[in-house]
Amino acid sequence: MPRKNMPTMPKRAPKIDTRRGAKKKPCSFCQHGVGTVDYKDLAQLRKYISDRGKIRGRKVSGNCQQHQRDVTDAIKTARELALLPYTQRTVTERRGGRGNRDDRGPRGPRPDRDNAETPVSAGVESDVLLDDASEAAEVFKTELAGEVSE
Repeated sequence: MPRKNMPTMPKRAPKIDTRRGAKKKPCSFCQHGVGTVDYKDLAQLRKYISDRGKIRGRKVSGNCQQHQRDVTDAIKTARELALLPYTQRTVTERRGGRGNRDDRGPRGPRPDRDNAETPVSAGVESDVLLDDASEAAEVFKTELAGEVSE
């Protein structure tokens, strides 16, 4: 039940149509008498896909409701069968953002991987790098025995 103490909202003024005298774009499928939209007709379907890969709406394409549904289903089927791409590759020409390194200058030369020293893990006092696990176990036992005897 509505509240009685609430004032009624003022009515909106009617929208003024800016396209006076302009006719609605006719559906190309209805004009040519096409019964069904074929998913294999890629040239026809590409007219209804934007440059970024989106399906154009009814107001843009001018299709009637039924043919727009058929076009959408045909595009989706063609995408599933890999006849049409889901998205188009876009090339951006923007500069900047997080990856811009121009203000910091060049990085300089990289060190050679062959001459780089092997990092020694923290807490290891031995300068000897062991290749075999059995050698490591023996060294560990001797060091442990040396600590216990001290």
